[in-house]
Amino acid sequence: MKIAFFDSGLGGLSVLHLALKRLKNEEFLYYADKDNVPYGLKSREEILNFTTKSVEFLIKQGAKAVVIACNTATSVAINELRAKFNIPIIGMEPAVKKAIDLQQEIPDENDLRVLLISTPVTAVGKKLKDLIGRVDTNHLVDVLPLPKLVEFAEKEEFASIDVLEYLNSELLKFNLTNYSSIVLGCTHFNYFKDTLRRILPSNIKILDGNEGTVNKLISELEGLNLIENNKQSVEFFYSSKQVSSGSEITKLKRYLKRLDEMIDIA
Repeated sequence: MKIAFFDSGLGGLSVLHLALKRLKNEEFLYYADKDNVPYGLKSREEILNFTTKSVEFLIKQGAKAVVIACNTATSVAINELRAKFNIPIIGMEPAVKKAIDLQQEIPDENDLRVLLISTPVTAVGKKLKDLIGRVDTNHLVDVLPLPKLVEFAEKEEFASIDVLEYLNSELLKFNLTNYSSIVLGCTHFNYFKDTLRRILPSNIKILDGNEGTVNKLISELEGLNLIENNKQSVEFFYSSKQVSSGSEITKLKRYLKRLDEMIDIA
């Protein structure tokens, strides 16, 4: 039985990347819905339909658990998926609570703000609003949609002049000296940690929800006695078609290598 990771594209590789480091004896599936990426500007009905069909496919491939490694798909579909399928379905949650907790530990930062960057669908979704309402009692979180970052990531464009100009134009709408952290509310955004670090003041922390997601996955697998002792492997799929092309496998390895370089940037 295998652990599956689903995303609209290649952002979810950042969650798989961490799981590969934590679960050395598991078999993995990775599904990128490349036919329909990006999800951030699609309707809720489209996203729910795409996600449901993809999870059905992954279960047929032997998935014992599915990680929805996409904040947008989690925001739209997680409750329906859990109601429909009788296996663990793990969703993404932006690290807003972690950002607030870290801020409260430092007296000088108590009145600073938190900036959450996401796709447009996540930004206006009920799931994110409920999360912020639950943990942000002092109303310190601002939300900024950055839809073009997904497009840049899918083109393997992480530090170009266009990326820098886009991030500068969007982030400098804010007085960044008033912020203590930036929360990555889309798994695609993990590829840009070094570029963000070039723009952000040194005191601003870069936080993502990947560790919490993988911790939740491991906890659920252990609780159901589903941890296995196999040779680690990964199969990749693009919208239900297995990736077999040598050039595409090489490309995926480049993405994972970049994530190696990003993992310690905070």
